[in-house]
Amino acid sequence: MPASASMNVPASAGSLTLASYISFVPIGIATVLLGPMLPVLSVRWSMNYSQAGALFAVQYVSSTAAVALSGVLVSRYGFRFPIKTGLVLMAAGLALLMTGPKALALICIAANGAGLGLATPAGNLLVAELNQDRRSATLSWLNFCWSGGAVTCPFLVAFAAKAHHLSVLLECVSGFSLLVAFAFAVLPDPGFESAKTSGSRTMTLPVIQRKLNSFLILAALFLLYVGTENAFGGWVASFAKGLGNLTPVMALLTPSFFYAALTAGRCFAPVLLRDVYEIRLVQIGLLIACFGNAGLMFSHDLTGVAVSACAAGLGLSYVYPITISVLSREFGATSSAIASLMFVLANVGGGLLPWTVGVVSNRYGSLKAGLFVPLLGCAAMCALYSKDWRRSYSTNMQSP
Repeated sequence: MPASASMNVPASAGSLTLASYISFVPIGIATVLLGPMLPVLSVRWSMNYSQAGALFAVQYVSSTAAVALSGVLVSRYGFRFPIKTGLVLMAAGLALLMTGPKALALICIAANGAGLGLATPAGNLLVAELNQDRRSATLSWLNFCWSGGAVTCPFLVAFAAKAHHLSVLLECVSGFSLLVAFAFAVLPDPGFESAKTSGSRTMTLPVIQRKLNSFLILAALFLLYVGTENAFGGWVASFAKGLGNLTPVMALLTPSFFYAALTAGRCFAPVLLRDVYEIRLVQIGLLIACFGNAGLMFSHDLTGVAVSACAAGLGLSYVYPITISVLSREFGATSSAIASLMFVLANVGGGLLPWTVGVVSNRYGSLKAGLFVPLLGCAAMCALYSKDWRRSYSTNMQSP
């Protein structure tokens, strides 16, 4: 980072970090919106499990392409440009989602995904760059704000659906997103975000080759984490509705248990990280998430669904921000360039695993069978986080 950046950061870091936190509330709502709306959309368009799962693929295919573009835009125009553009695209997709036929809705879902793909990685990287001395803590707070939006989304959808005002809800979220985009447009330049990164890109390939094992592990973690979170959060409402003993409103609310636990875990993560080694915290969390995923498959009432969803959400809450922090520490100056690829893989997983849940469920005639997918994702991440990252960090410190 250029010398001028370090001088300007104290003056502008607070406002930009706060704006990023606020932006992640509507981003959180938009990211998980398909999950609680899936039962409504399935009835509206008479979709089976596989067809409903394909909606996740539409959102995340478009998001994946946008994530790849986001890295290019960040290196050329700075962090705020893709954030602003993403929020505007997201707002347009949400505002028009329920205004026409299924074909238009698919275009809107794709636009929403593209907006998320532009804004989310740029927001994470901006906060990490602004708060280099406490990345894990600030990224946990950023993702806490995302979780805040995610946890309110099922409540908003349930009550809007009950009142037959889903379109009004989507327009309100759209308007809020546009206001946040305007805030990013008028905030002062922090001084570093337009800096050229060609040197980092030139260094990227040799660094990846030298740390190929770490690169492959992190790539798998990014893909599996977002896919697992979306697979669980995206299908829990449909699973609850299929139990047959919950009201439609209560079934739509069940993802809120998952996202509330995700939010609580990220809220307390900065405190826990003062005393607990971050990798150990992730390992414990993933074990809890495995029990939550397994518990959901054997749940028969609201209590079982709620407890299982809370366990899964709490267990997964530490994984994403700490994985971003590990990436930043592991790859140093080249982490921004490598992060673009990691976010692409995360979006691939975000579309692939929920769709796989639908395909498996359709194949075996039961959503319970499809829920093995996020369970296997948690188990795989447990295995991947068995790497000795302490030794890796020590090696980084000793490298020239």
